[in-house]
Amino acid sequence: MKNNEIRELSTKELVEMVDDQKLKLYNLRATHAVSKIEQTHLLKSTKRLIARLKTEITKRQAQEHLQKS
Repeated sequence: MKNNEIRELSTKELVEMVDDQKLKLYNLRATHAVSKIEQTHLLKSTKRLIARLKTEITKRQAQEHLQKS
């Protein structure tokens, strides 16, 4: 998912997506611990996607805070 696609999502959708991606990362790590997964790049890309989603959420919260002040 690209950054411009992330910006188009609502805050509620972003929070839901973070939860989904965290669950996906947990499952990937568990699978990788038991038996090696073929696509190890999914671990890295999932972590980066979570970080981008959280960054957008934080950015929106900061904008809301500035608007209230």
